[in-house]
Formats: sequence, structure tokens, C-alpha cells
Amino acid sequence: MHLSYMQHPINVIFACILVTLVILLDNVHGFSVKNVIDSPLLTQKIQTNRTIKVDANGQGDFKSVQAAIDSIPNGNSNWIIIHVTKGIYREKVHIPRNKPYIFIRGNGRGRTAIVWSENSEDNYQSATFKVEAPYFVAFGISFKNDAPTGIAHTSQNQSVAALVGGDKAAFYHCGFFSSHNTLFDYKGRHYYDNCYIQGSIDFIFGRGQSIFHDCEIFVIANKRHEIRGSITANSRQSAKESSGFIFVKGRVYGVGDVYLGRAKGAYSRVVFANTYFSRTVIPQGWTNWSHPGSTDNLAHAEYKCHGPGSASTNRAPWSKQLSDKEAAPFLSVDFIKGKEWLPAWL
Repeated sequence: MHLSYMQHPINVIFACILVTLVILLDNVHGFSVKNVIDSPLLTQKIQTNRTIKVDANGQGDFKSVQAAIDSIPNGNSNWIIIHVTKGIYREKVHIPRNKPYIFIRGNGRGRTAIVWSENSEDNYQSATFKVEAPYFVAFGISFKNDAPTGIAHTSQNQSVAALVGGDKAAFYHCGFFSSHNTLFDYKGRHYYDNCYIQGSIDFIFGRGQSIFHDCEIFVIANKRHEIRGSITANSRQSAKESSGFIFVKGRVYGVGDVYLGRAKGAYSRVVFANTYFSRTVIPQGWTNWSHPGSTDNLAHAEYKCHGPGSASTNRAPWSKQLSDKEAAPFLSVDFIKGKEWLPAWL
């Protein structure tokens, strides 16, 4: 009598090894396919029964997002959910430093949106949404600045959709929309998962220490003639700073030519890993426009990217194609110590 395939001892051992290998691969670099992060999971992890409902039609506790935030006491120390129902909320929203532990939950980035229209010489002033408190989470909501910018190189045209200036902030399935300076990733440790970010010039900028996991970056044509637009403008100023923008997976596509990043600081650090690039990414890839100093300390790098815009032959001479060993520190939520504070990893 013959043993079946799985009854044979050698095949059983082989199957166990295979299963173990699959599990390890699923969890490589700390991003597991089992970590599919949705609203119920975040709500469960945050462990709170305190929910404030915002409804533009008056069917909730408040009609505006800012009114809900204002109702939360200063020095709040327990998670509070602000459920923002379907609709467009035309207002500027600010979460100050003394109001941590807020979870803003929308009904989907195509259904719930906070929108304002303002441009200014001051990025802080123009922002539709500002969060400066630590321990913040947003899910399923869009932030938009729909101010017309005209000729993009004039100083009046800062039109920030969101300013993220608090430590330990996370955005899941959110959208960020503007034509110029869309996402001001100002400072602190941040995590963006499955987000959509649209813009033309310096549209992810600042000195945050941030991971963008599986995000869509959509480039729109700009009206600047002197230079092409840049996706990123990281402001890291010294080797001691932990700042850096790390893009893992996701894709870059759109209309018009764009650089992956420009040097806004002497130690500017941006890494794209395992990311799809359409032809909208120009062959040079990176630019030091407006940076008067040496390029020796710039950390502009790519790792195993793919697509028609990923060819490295004509890349800027200071940029790097990373080895497995060089890329490893950037390919885990450990880069932002995420396992210590991200709700989905707790």
C-alpha cells in the first residue's frame, strides 16, 4: 500500500518548510500581507467606546469637524473617535498640540472630504488641515486645498492641503489634493498607508521622518517653465537628523514630467523602494535645483523600482541604486519605531 503525497515523511517536512517560508516572506521588512488595515481593525486596536459624530446635515453631535475637536478637553489622554460622515466639509481644521489621541474616521476618501481654498506665502497659514498633536490617526478621508495657483513659481502660491506636525501620526486610505505644496510633512514620525497624494511641485515636503506604504502618487502638469516639478522636497539639514521620506511599494504616474525629488536641505533624504514609475518620471530622476551647496551628502536613492520611468542609466550622479543591505534599514516600520506606537502593530 502506497503512502499519499502528504503522508510521505519527506513531503510533510517539505510542506512545513514551505509554509514557514511563505509566512516569513509575508512578513518581510515588517510589512505583512496580514496587516491589511481597515477601519474595524483600527477601532479595535484603539479600544475606545468614545465616539463623536459629525454630520453636515445635522444628524450628529456636531455639523463641523472643528467644533467636534474643540469639544475635546485640553490634555486629553484617552483615544476619542470623531466619525465624520459622508459629505464635503468646507472649513479649515486645526488639532492643536494639547489634544492628542484623536482618531478621525471618514466614510472613505471619495465620500468624506475636508476642503478649503487658500493660497499664501506662508505654508502654515494656507493649510486646509493641520495636526500638531501627537498620537493621531485618520482613516478614509480626503484633505483638499482647491485654491487656484496660477503661475506656480510666484511666492503667493503655497496651497497646502494638510500640515502634519505632530509626532506619531498615521493616515490610512486618505487622499491629499492640491496643485502645489500638497502635503507639508513638517516634523515628527508619520505613517501613510494606501493613501493618494496629488500635486505638481514640491508636493510632499518638510522634515518629517515618514514612511509612505503602498501609496499612489499622481502628478499633474504644472505651469512652471524654468524647471519641472518635484514629488518631494525633503529638508534634512544634518547627518544627525532622523528626517527622511521612505516610499515602499506604491506607484508614481500622472500627466507631465516630474523629478522624484529635489534637494531642499544639504542632507536631504528620500528613498523609493519597490515602486512603479511611469514615464512621468524623467530620466535624471533627481535635481539639486535651488540647492547652492555640495551634493556629497544628499541621500536620494532607489531600490528595485520598476516600470518605464525606473531606468537608472541617466540618473543624477549623486543618486544611488541601493543594495539589499543598504536598503534594509528603510524597509521596515522600525525606521519610525512604528511597532512601539502604530495601533495596527500594537
